[in-house]
Amino acid sequence: MELNLVEVVGHMASIMVAISLMMKNIVRLRVLNFIGCSLFVIYGLLIDASPVWTMNAFVASVNVFYLVKMFREDKSPQAESA
Repeated sequence: MELNLVEVVGHMASIMVAISLMMKNIVRLRVLNFIGCSLFVIYGLLIDASPVWTMNAFVASVNVFYLVKMFREDKSPQAESA
């Protein structure tokens, strides 16, 4: 079975989101989830699936919002261990 580039991007996105959900550290969770969502945005654009890329663009934006908020509040990544 041969995978094409589009399928590889989709699988990478799924793996990153799955890994992110296993993180105890909220900063790592949000960073990895952002990467996974960004890959899903690319995947959704490549397969012309607006529900995929729009929802993931929104979730990626939420992740960025909270990461910026955490760092502005001067919380170090090491202090975040939920």
